[in-house]
Amino acid sequence: MTAADLLRADLRLITDIIPVGSRVLDLGCGDGSLMVHLRDEKECEVRGIEILPDRVATAIGRGLSVVQGDLDEGLGAFPDQLFDVVVLSQTLQVVRRPAFVLGEMLRVGRIGVLTFPNFGYWRIRGYLALRGRMPVSKAIPYTWYDTPNIHHTTLKDFRDFVVAKGGVIEREIPLRVSGWSKDARPRHTLPNLLADTVLAVVRAADVGE
Repeated sequence: MTAADLLRADLRLITDIIPVGSRVLDLGCGDGSLMVHLRDEKECEVRGIEILPDRVATAIGRGLSVVQGDLDEGLGAFPDQLFDVVVLSQTLQVVRRPAFVLGEMLRVGRIGVLTFPNFGYWRIRGYLALRGRMPVSKAIPYTWYDTPNIHHTTLKDFRDFVVAKGGVIEREIPLRVSGWSKDARPRHTLPNLLADTVLAVVRAADVGE
């Protein structure tokens, strides 16, 4: 089993998108699993930010450049366009200031790569409609009182959000994720209904035009 096999399905797709040798900032990097793969397999220059001290310690123990920080406080330590790619995986929905965080991503990086759970997925809609309870699923494995997700969004809402905040979606990959460590299948037909997870590549609207 390779290091890539141990990555969550959405993270494996992110590694396919990021060019070899890129300068990458991973926001909410956790224990640094994605950073290790990008460093060792794609020769990327990687840095990370993580809010939980134990995960920061684990990442540093893996030889990574990771600092403890709160994304809602911004990325003031980094100058404009320092990175080729800024990653925000399964984190947009947990920050308090998503518009601010997106703006900071597009300030310090040429492109941003995001993944997030799609709350427009048909199973989520059906769960709430038929059971009258907040949904729990593989993509959203939390009860309502224990969830870190404070900004629930759908794919359609995300598209409007990016445009409203001065961004452009360069690439969109709606996914049906079958277990985080196994498979991720693109859903291009009725994506807001059939995809439980979305991967998007975004840039500032005034860049590259």
